Amino acid sequence: MDFELPEEHRAFRDMVRRWVDNECPKDWARKLEADEHNYPHALWEKFSEAGFHGIGIDEEFGGQGGDVVMQMLLARELARSLGGLSWIWGITSFAGTKSIGLYGTPEQKAKYLPRIAAGELKAAISFTEPAGGTDVLGSLTTTADKVDGGWVINGEKIWSSSAHVADYLLVLARTDRNVEKKHQGLTLFWVPAKSDGVKITNLPKLGMRSMGSSSVVYDNVFVADENVLAEPNRAWYTLLPTLNNERIMVGAFCLGVIDGVLEDALAYMMQRKAFGKFIGQFQILQHYVADIATMQRTTELLLHSCADKQARGENVGTDANMLKLFASENANKAADMGIQILGGMGYSAETDMQRYWRDSRLWRIGPITNEMVRNGIAESLGLPRSF
Repeated sequence: MDFELPEEHRAFRDMVRRWVDNECPKDWARKLEADEHNYPHALWEKFSEAGFHGIGIDEEFGGQGGDVVMQMLLARELARSLGGLSWIWGITSFAGTKSIGLYGTPEQKAKYLPRIAAGELKAAISFTEPAGGTDVLGSLTTTADKVDGGWVINGEKIWSSSAHVADYLLVLARTDRNVEKKHQGLTLFWVPAKSDGVKITNLPKLGMRSMGSSSVVYDNVFVADENVLAEPNRAWYTLLPTLNNERIMVGAFCLGVIDGVLEDALAYMMQRKAFGKFIGQFQILQHYVADIATMQRTTELLLHSCADKQARGENVGTDANMLKLFASENANKAADMGIQILGGMGYSAETDMQRYWRDSRLWRIGPITNEMVRNGIAESLGLPRSF
């Protein structure tokens, strides 16, 4: 088995790494992330100029092309410096590129994909409900009722990241109340964010501050039939392949965080002195970085295996769950070790360790909690469902 990337992917990775170092250095990322009241439009524009919004979009729609492996290489390299701010690219990539690109109609693809590729359209995901969290299906109360020419949506969503600057919201709503199972009777809508009846309120949070996360209330919001994605009442079957992609993307972001943590820890250990010597000579700190490096390598192998399988069209449901679980816990543990290595400076907002820790802490919760991921893995091994 060949664990090396092909030349095309290596060249792309190296190009993105140089771009990140030149265009998105860590000191700038710290300033962007700290300003929770202002969305970093300048970062979005940098992604647009670099053509990153077009990764994964076919050239016929103005994109750069590229498979899932290339998308994950981009996610990893962005997160090494940007941490959770990488989601600014990832959200629209998932909500727009993946959703419309995979199950949009020819008309929807022609209308929206060129705008996404050019960086002219921002999207946000609107799935989670206030009483639900990971229990998306069991808690889903948002409804959409058929009317002449479209649908009327009523309900509330929460933790919809970047909704306050989005042009469109990818909304999951119940369209059939008379179903035997919770995953039936659901429909996906591509809702213009400025529609009458949409109210967006920002929510303060621990990390990824400037990106913004919001509650979104839908009060008799009309959505035209042309803004229904895929087949009505069968949204869950449509979503499943893209949910695997989202978990692989989280794994890539987490690996990028581990890269950044290790990079910063080594640099600090080779210039900081205590007790008359560089702290890089202290055995316990050497053990910490050895552990972080091992986390980095094992997460990398699992990510590449998972992304390669999905690129070849294989079923990666359990693998994607394992990756999300392993990568998020490694990233958060590595960032915690990084804070310990830097001591007081690790806790300081003047360095990046605290930012890596705050951002990676979310990935143990979303887009699905690691407890639920473990349930899914156990069930895939033949054990009875525990929830």
